[in-house]
Amino acid sequence: MTTPPSSAGVRLDKWLWAARFFKTRSLAADEIGKHRVQVNGQVAKASRELKPGDELQLRQGPVPRTVRVVALSAVRGSAPVAQALYEETAESRAAREAFAQQRRVAPEPALAIEQGRPTKRDRRQLADWDRWSASLDGGGDG
Repeated sequence: MTTPPSSAGVRLDKWLWAARFFKTRSLAADEIGKHRVQVNGQVAKASRELKPGDELQLRQGPVPRTVRVVALSAVRGSAPVAQALYEETAESRAAREAFAQQRRVAPEPALAIEQGRPTKRDRRQLADWDRWSASLDGGGDG
């Protein structure tokens, strides 16, 4: 069996993994399966062959990104090598920076909560405190 020529293209899920958009290839395939990745404005399958010049729209967490494929690779390399595989559009870069600025100015309210649910130890202390405070009160049903 011979290897395909390099001009044949690379699978979308493999390229997203090699370009370090997703940590694993299966995560890339899951995002593609959920229709969160589009190629040239169309929903794509994981097996879609990419070519240089294709435009991808994807989401990394809450941030939407639009990138143009510059080079193809099916091998995951270092971050500088991965960044050379694509070029982010100016609009996408501006939107990403605006989103980061908004996050700095107005952080998520849920992140301000320092303590979560009381632990079992905390609940015991509260119950013990309630028991003693009720007996000091002198009030009772008896």
